[in-house]
Amino acid sequence: MSSPDHRVHADQHPPPTLNPGVRRREVLGWAMYDFANSGYTTVVITAVFSAYFVGGVAQGASWATLAWTIALSVSYALVMLTMPVLGAWCDRQGTKKRLLALTTLGCVLSTLALGWVGPGDVALGMLLIIISNTFYTMGESLIAAFLPELATGPGMGRVSGWGWALGYVGGMLCLGLCLAYVLQAQAKGEPAASFVPITMVMTALFYGAASLFTFAWLRDRARPAAEGASPLASTRLSQWQRLRLSLRSLQRYPELARLLACIVSYQAGVAVAITLAAIYAEQVMGFQPQETMALIFALNIAATAGAFSLGHAQDRWGHQRTLAVTLVGWVITCAIVAMAHTKPVFWGAAVLAGLCLGSSQSAGRAMAGLLIPPAQTAEFFGLWSVAVRAASIAGPLLYGLITWVTAGNQRLAIGATGGLFVLGLWWLWPLDMAKGRARVTSEAPAPADR
Repeated sequence: MSSPDHRVHADQHPPPTLNPGVRRREVLGWAMYDFANSGYTTVVITAVFSAYFVGGVAQGASWATLAWTIALSVSYALVMLTMPVLGAWCDRQGTKKRLLALTTLGCVLSTLALGWVGPGDVALGMLLIIISNTFYTMGESLIAAFLPELATGPGMGRVSGWGWALGYVGGMLCLGLCLAYVLQAQAKGEPAASFVPITMVMTALFYGAASLFTFAWLRDRARPAAEGASPLASTRLSQWQRLRLSLRSLQRYPELARLLACIVSYQAGVAVAITLAAIYAEQVMGFQPQETMALIFALNIAATAGAFSLGHAQDRWGHQRTLAVTLVGWVITCAIVAMAHTKPVFWGAAVLAGLCLGSSQSAGRAMAGLLIPPAQTAEFFGLWSVAVRAASIAGPLLYGLITWVTAGNQRLAIGATGGLFVLGLWWLWPLDMAKGRARVTSEAPAPADR
């Protein structure tokens, strides 16, 4: 593994964290989007609606988990097909906020509509998950593309960590509000079909309200690209042709290509943790809904600590080394979960998973920000989104296939998930961050401050 890409010596002043002209309020506005959208993933995808869909909407049918993973996979496939092209459009126009506003509105409205989904409404539930998760994922890619405009190379990990940490705080706050309501509703004897729809409304309103800080404080700093600068702009190309063109351009950035392969590998395992944690807790470990929500709450606390502390550490230790440590932690976590037969042991594994979750996602985004060419941030962060979403399809589907082939053995499936993190380490080890960073900084245009 190459040496850390950034070092701060005792006899030197620390390098600046933010680019010239970037105010801290603007960085806070950027991080507030992570705060806003984390409620969606925490409540809808991880803790509440996923388990409700399997046990309530699909009424515990044998195909329910597969239907859930198919809905998510369709949304990720849509993002993979469209995001690099939409990113190229943003780079050409010199604006990302307009598209970010549209995707945010789309996710908020479709999450509100999830409140209409009741027992038996499988098709409606799947359709609304496809729509809401597609818009959420597009927004996640667009907000990530702002990172290189805000942070310097030496500060990339720190700023990325701030965003992830604040995101987990937002996820916890939204989940906490929902948990308080759920406990109150359960005390009155209300069924899940009564209180889960209300949590969807709460989550949508939280997302929409918190994102207003982003649109008030975050600025578009990119310059419009020259007319015809990107072949992706051609209207004669199909979506597949445009995606292939964007992928072909990775040949000029081999370090970024290796990083994206690493991200596909380990994010497939992370996707299993995010999308199936509640299902595993309730079906294998015997958790009740309120216990599951408390578990996810604890996981988010640990993830906040991991994203913030290791976000700072990676700028000193090296992003690559920090990511390697977290991937080893994930392997250990999968082994513990596969062997856990008591709730306290499972709780301990969840805390370790949270620490690894926050730091691995923060480190991956920061490393991408360092290796992406500055003139194509939205397009190449679109490819980053393709990598993450390809993993989000592969990981849960692999998990589902293993459980299907083994007649529901989820312990074996989670144990096999550890192999995805080992594969990520294999891709990560020879990556030369210093060489990749030098390659893109030589192409950097003059900074824009408008």
